[in-house]
Amino acid sequence: MSLTLVLGGARSGKSRHAEHLIEAQPAPWCYLATAQAYDAEMTDRIALHRSRRGAGWETIDAPHHLAAALRTVPPGRPVLIDCLTLWLANRMLAEADLDMEGAVLTTALLGHDGEIVIVSNEVGLSIVPENALARRFRDAQGRLNQRIAEIADRVLFMVAGLPMTVKDERGR
Repeated sequence: MSLTLVLGGARSGKSRHAEHLIEAQPAPWCYLATAQAYDAEMTDRIALHRSRRGAGWETIDAPHHLAAALRTVPPGRPVLIDCLTLWLANRMLAEADLDMEGAVLTTALLGHDGEIVIVSNEVGLSIVPENALARRFRDAQGRLNQRIAEIADRVLFMVAGLPMTVKDERGR
């Protein structure tokens, strides 16, 4: 297993860069999508992401059961998970046990035989949210990012479309 975590803020180029990383591997590729289209704007965002992916991509919608979806991917197939932030929000709103969910996801990631690239937002670089739910989400996202970064071989931080290497233990 090789795991890359691509972090960044909104519109930093995370998804596009992650797609390029996966497409450097032999096809077919698997896209585990966590977004749900609750409004027209999100529908448009999802359509934009889909339009960038051509032949060779299989999309599996996994807004809630991400670990289970990952376990269905054939061994050796490169996987892009986009994104942990939306998945975490989905699970939080479903009142799931976030620590347990993170542990289950970590186990599934470690059990996949192949390249995995995960997109996640770095939400802790802004102001302190004004309400308790938003602060709880920000904190949970920070803990999840740390958990995934710990097991990742490589961590990239995207700024204005440019990747900055935070961690790279590949080839050791």
